[in-house]
Parts: sequence; C-alpha cells; structure tokens
Amino acid sequence: MSEGADFVWKECLNYIKDNIPEKAYATWFHPIKAVKLQGKVLTIQVPSKFYYEYLEENYIKIVKSSLTKNLGKDAKLVYQIMMEKNHRTETPYSVNIPSSQKAQIKPQEVDAPLYMERGVANPFVIPGLQKLKINSQLNTNYTFDNFIEGDSNRLARSAGRQIAKRPGGTSFNPLFIYSNVGLGKTHLAHAIGLEVKRIQPEKTVLYVSTEKFCQQFQEATKANNRNDFIHFYQMIDVLIVDDIHFISGKKGTQEVFFYIFNHLHQSGKQIILTSDKAPIDIQDVEQRLISRFKWGLSTEIQTPDYTTRLAILRQKMEFDGIALSEDILAYIAENIKTNIRELEGALNSVIAQSTLNKKEITPELVEKTLANLISNSKKDITIDYIQKLVCDYFKLPLDMIQSKTRKRDIVQARQLAMYFAKKYTNASLSTIGTQIGKRDHATVLHACKTVGNLFETDRMFKSYVDDINKKIVAEI
Repeated sequence: MSEGADFVWKECLNYIKDNIPEKAYATWFHPIKAVKLQGKVLTIQVPSKFYYEYLEENYIKIVKSSLTKNLGKDAKLVYQIMMEKNHRTETPYSVNIPSSQKAQIKPQEVDAPLYMERGVANPFVIPGLQKLKINSQLNTNYTFDNFIEGDSNRLARSAGRQIAKRPGGTSFNPLFIYSNVGLGKTHLAHAIGLEVKRIQPEKTVLYVSTEKFCQQFQEATKANNRNDFIHFYQMIDVLIVDDIHFISGKKGTQEVFFYIFNHLHQSGKQIILTSDKAPIDIQDVEQRLISRFKWGLSTEIQTPDYTTRLAILRQKMEFDGIALSEDILAYIAENIKTNIRELEGALNSVIAQSTLNKKEITPELVEKTLANLISNSKKDITIDYIQKLVCDYFKLPLDMIQSKTRKRDIVQARQLAMYFAKKYTNASLSTIGTQIGKRDHATVLHACKTVGNLFETDRMFKSYVDDINKKIVAEI
C-alpha cells in the first residue's frame, strides 16, 4: 500500500470517526484498507459488494467531505471490491468501481445455493437474486381459508388481507401481531405470506423464527459472513419474523436487525412480526427498535369467544371428515376456552378415544374423555369479569370505573381492577388500560405500583385487596 494513500486515508478516518457513532465506525470503516493514491484519486479496498453499497447509501457525504478536506475539491474515490471466486475463476478477484457508479457492478455468475442449505461455505451469498427461488419456509396448511374470523382476530385478519394485496404499499408496515400462545398469530403470518405468493409470485417471501435468525447471525459472525448475512435479508420483499420478543437481551442481534429493518422499510418492503407481548411490554430491547415496531399497525389477537370456538370445531370436523352432533360440539366449545390448540386437542382426544375403543361418540364419552382437561383448566378470568367483581365489591356502577373522574374511591377501585387484571390475566398492559377506562400502559403500571404501596401501608386498603383476591381465587 502506498504511504501517501495510507496517510490520506488515516486523516480521512480521523475526520469520519469524530462525526459518526463509535459502533458504526468500527463496523463500516475499520475493515477498509487504503490501496493507492494517484493524484487526487484515492482507491480503498472494501470486503464485499454489500460494503460498497452500504457506504454509498449511508456515508458517502461524510467520506467525500473528508476527502475534500484532505485532497481538495477535485478529490475522487474509487472502491476496490473483493469478489468471491466463481466457476470462471479459481481464486477470489477484485473490481474497481468509481464512487456513485453502482450500476457498473455486475452480479457474479455463479449458481447460488438454496436458502440455508447445509454444507455450503457461505449460504448468504445469492447474486442474481431475480433468477433465484428462495424457499419461503411457509407452511402451506396455514391459509386464510382455514383461518376462522371472529371478533377476537378481525382487525388482524383484515389488515393481513390488505397487506397480501399490496405488500409494503399500505400503512400497516410493519404489521405487529401479538397474543397469548395458541391463538393463531403464526397461522395468520403464514397465511399472509402464502397469499402474497399466490397473487404476486415474483415477490420474495421469507418466514423465519427469531430463534433461527439469532442462530444464523451467530454462525455468520463466526464465519466472517456478517455482511453477507445482512445483505441476504435486505433483499427480501416480505420478511416474516416469528416470536420477535426472543430478541430481548441480544444486543448484537438487535443491532443487525435494526439495519435490516431500516433498509427494508425505507425500500418499501413489507415486514411482519409476531410476539406474545405488545411492543411496549417487550423488555431489554433498544428503544429505537421498539419505536419501529410501533410504526405501522400493532394488533392483538384475543381469546376466541364461544361463537368463534364453535366455528373452529366445525371446520376441523369437516376437515377430518367426521360427524358430531351440535350438542357435543357445543359442550366442547363451552368448556375449552383457553386457546385454539387446546380446543383442537380436545376434539382430537375425543376422536382418538372413539376410534381406539371402537365406541360411538356420545355425550357421556366426551364428558369422560375431557373430564381431567376441564377440571384442571382455570376458570376464564377476564378483564371484564374482574371489573364487574371490583364494582360489585364497592357497590359502584361499571360506568363509574370506566369514567375519567378523579374521586378517590373511584380511582382506588379502578387501580384495583388494573392490579388484578395484570395478576390474573395474560393481557398486555396496553390491553388492560384500553379496557379499563381507555388508559395507557403507563397508567396501569402506576396503578399496580400504587396498590402495592397501599397494601403495605394502609390496613383498610389491605383488607380490600385480600377480600377481592379471595373471591377471584374461589372462582379458579
């Protein structure tokens, strides 16, 4: 490397380092090497095509400012890009590209590996993406046709339908679907992806669990393929990431997902995220990511009501080719309320008992088969139930606890309802606040803290908490 090029580039780096975050400098500028200086043309070597593209899109202004400062207004920059070997070359090679001329880079003419194919040295290098069919990892059984619509999921399903027609073209980007386990958020995410592929088969759709994404990132980092990993994900048209709450506490993965999210969003690509928590309730995740999760539409899928549960059972019965009386279906729908998985599991248990023992499916067989499941399941303690219980205890009309009044007795009743809703339901803080007087999650947190403090310092208030708690426990 020429001493002149080395000196000029070091001076440029000093200027750049003072004007961008330390992590960004370490990631994007530390690996760059100065190659040569000819007059006022500086050539620098970058590790990959992705590096070149990222610098041109995000840091070219500051790079050119540093060059002008050191070489004058006629300064020019040339990238030397290290390319992978292909079937025409036995060794890696490099190409020189002037700054701001990305069109001159041609994709490498190689046969790209299938997504995540084991045994491939670097599965994330996929040049010529337009010719490549990536395995979307979608479950073809999870369609809109077998996703039963009800009050508990209508908003999420409707938004998903709109997204499937115009991925990246609606205000629902990202679509953030959250719910307790077994309520169909993963099913809906797959259904959206499958519908996109049906309507626009040229779109690149990819489903990945957060656990798998984290594992891939770790492996890519160890293999020094980090930038290719980022590049791979930034080329997806519709990215579906399941259980995004598992990114909690993983700082490195959060940082790389931030880059990917920004690129996709700014490029008009669609992002779909699922979680068992609302964005605001996910702990140990950078706020810049949480704020992006809330950019589009955050929608909760709630526990299905009786009518929806009955429709789910009828559909499964039709799919399995069996016939059950309405009384039997009603009994199962009335008694299994937790989630869709347990509901379908209960029906499977009944069918299995009938088939294995060669017995007719009667009400007696159903009751006996599901006895343990029903007796071991908790009563359906809902936010509405808790509000009514608290209002009955204090002899208050329900609309008072929902009102905006600041009278002390009403405020305490409202705070107790929020406290017990948090303790005995799996609802998010946002949902609790919305249902109890249209408050926000911060109000619910404050209410829970206040109840805890008064429980320790106020004997009368402690008796309120104990009495209401006993009533709820007696119902479980």
